[in-house]
Amino acid sequence: MNIAIHMKRAGRSFGENRAIALGKTLVYTYAELDDRCARLGRALCSEYGLETGDKVAIVMQNRPEYLELLYGCWYAGLAVVPVNAKLHVNEFEYILSHSEAKLCFSAGSIYEDIAAIEGRIETLDALINVDDDAYRRLFDADRIELAGVEKDHLAWLFYTSGTTGKPKGAMISHGNLFAMVSGYATDVDRISPQDCILHSAPLSHGSGIYAVAHVVAAACHVLPPSRGFDVDEVFSLSQHWKNTTFFAAPTIIKRLVDQGQGLDVSGIKTIVYGGAPMYVEDLRQAQALFGERLIQIYGQGESPMTITCLPRTVIADQATPDWEAKVASVGIPHSVVEVRIADANDTELPPHEVGEILVRGDTVMLGYWKNPSATEVTLKGGWLHTGDLGFMDEQGFLTLKDRSKDMLISGGINIYPREVEEVLLQHPDVAEVSVIGEPDPEWGENVVACVVLRPNSPLTASELDQFCVEHIARFKRPKKYHFLEALPKNNYGKVLKTALRDMHT
Repeated sequence: MNIAIHMKRAGRSFGENRAIALGKTLVYTYAELDDRCARLGRALCSEYGLETGDKVAIVMQNRPEYLELLYGCWYAGLAVVPVNAKLHVNEFEYILSHSEAKLCFSAGSIYEDIAAIEGRIETLDALINVDDDAYRRLFDADRIELAGVEKDHLAWLFYTSGTTGKPKGAMISHGNLFAMVSGYATDVDRISPQDCILHSAPLSHGSGIYAVAHVVAAACHVLPPSRGFDVDEVFSLSQHWKNTTFFAAPTIIKRLVDQGQGLDVSGIKTIVYGGAPMYVEDLRQAQALFGERLIQIYGQGESPMTITCLPRTVIADQATPDWEAKVASVGIPHSVVEVRIADANDTELPPHEVGEILVRGDTVMLGYWKNPSATEVTLKGGWLHTGDLGFMDEQGFLTLKDRSKDMLISGGINIYPREVEEVLLQHPDVAEVSVIGEPDPEWGENVVACVVLRPNSPLTASELDQFCVEHIARFKRPKKYHFLEALPKNNYGKVLKTALRDMHT
């Protein structure tokens, strides 16, 4: 069944409901939005010759067009490639090429960046600026009938960085999205047509996934004019629209707490947080401000937003004797998945023993696009091998202990050291490099590069930083550079990152 059936249902049965708002201004009702999605779906097929299964990339910041593009593509049975707007143009080129996207929608300076490389992307038939008349004319087409697709039909091709240094495309199907919606409604939060979701977090990531659950309920999607996160804007818009939900990294919640003392929080219904550890003291302060509005989730791009959930009732009940242990966990498994802790042989471990977190269920991806070897390893035995380490207690609460593959999380965004290392090693004066994380009270972790230069090199930290600006997204580049004579290694020649952390963090 096509996930766009929810948009068609909302347009037909809840047509007068608020659908999209920009700031405090209503843009479309659900009847209007559904009509636009169906017309756009027709135009994508008739004007550009797209067929079921073809891929359409969206590379832009949060704006109303994002949602109509998502559902317009799904109406026509097309697959969406949502691309993080903060990436470097080289990363745009790789994802657009690797995904074999036939169309790309963008806007502003990002459109200009992609236009400069458009000729190098062989499969791309057209790059469309959503601010141009060419985009507006697409809605002159007639409505298209909802495409019939199977549950394993690709809907969302999400690129998540990996230890190979190149992003991997997690193939999320219509069936995966239906299961995620069920998990949200059952385990995270109940949504009503009077509710709103504020898309301060990127629609290319978790906020876009949670948009699907809110379309099911015909709830309103509010796009902040800042197209990002602004404390005053969050409080102002939540007061205007009421019953507001939004997704935030723990660092964002900390900022809300620091700057929101004395402000009215009554317009906020739910804050779903995840993507990085939430320190108990920070949660205690957030609880004091927001009360029973906080919910934690743990998920991955390979099982979007759906592995475990820490309910608001548990977070709010500070009188429970083991409250600190519970809120230091990431909650209990979603009702739509199985979760177990396993050793290196995939044998299930008893409570409190640390092992790899494995997940099985209808939310787990089909596999990695054009990467059968990675798919085989990650989905071995029918279980998603998350690469994360943790343990479960007797009640099923999952506590994360470490992240394998040396992944860093800064501001709720995953950063893989090897990806940064490979960029730095492209500089002719860099002989060796190892990237580690440094604790940061605001961002969670900062990227730190430990660099060994070639003999007699005059390379400076500022020059190396400029090199990174030219080759990688700004949020991934190191905040510090340590120049060393040599990297510490074991007898097998492996760099000892633990020793580097001891030296520099």
